[in-house]
Amino acid sequence: MEQHQQSSGLSGLQVVGIVAAAMLLTVVATLLIVKIWLFPQPFAPVVLSPAEEQRLEQKLERFEHWGTRSPAVRPAPKRNGPVGDDLQPEVYSEAGASREIRLTEREINSMIAQNTDLATRMAVDFSHDLVSVKMLIPIDPDFPMFGGKILKIKAGAELAFRQGQPVVILRGISVMGVPLPNAWLGGLKNIDLVQIFGTDPGFWQGFAEGVAAIEVRDGSLLIVLKE
Repeated sequence: MEQHQQSSGLSGLQVVGIVAAAMLLTVVATLLIVKIWLFPQPFAPVVLSPAEEQRLEQKLERFEHWGTRSPAVRPAPKRNGPVGDDLQPEVYSEAGASREIRLTEREINSMIAQNTDLATRMAVDFSHDLVSVKMLIPIDPDFPMFGGKILKIKAGAELAFRQGQPVVILRGISVMGVPLPNAWLGGLKNIDLVQIFGTDPGFWQGFAEGVAAIEVRDGSLLIVLKE
């Protein structure tokens, strides 16, 4: 006697359960995407270790006391008293002055973190011949649709020194994770800005003529200026 083969198909209740689970997952994924896209989390400010902080202070002291990290606690100059330390008369001299600017990625981000307006809205990354920047830009509340939201922008530029001159190439700009087309960037993507514009008088020509070397490595930046 042949056995009756039972149907292996799903019951109506199981189908309803699967559809409901799929809808729930879709809603959760949509909410998660909206949250990340329209409400990105602020960046965590970089905090240097005591040893890193000391090295940074030593570097910044070369920039005429730019290394003073807490200008609010600096003593105010006396109106009728002697001139402050930064304004003491002295003879100008370039003897012994270093023309190197050498900073690490952590030092740059630490200095950004000192600015209360940028501390959680900007982060810089150094990799081989590439400088990358992330920014969170608040949109004006009166802006249609996205007013009051946070705009997340990423940008990358190649920075190097080849054949005796600096190389600056915009690799791209993304808004909310969407790369902008080259046409929207004025056709400036993936071209050497120094090579194209450095022959005409202006910023790029002056920049090229004043730089002796540029080196971007993983986590560090070196710029050497000419005399």
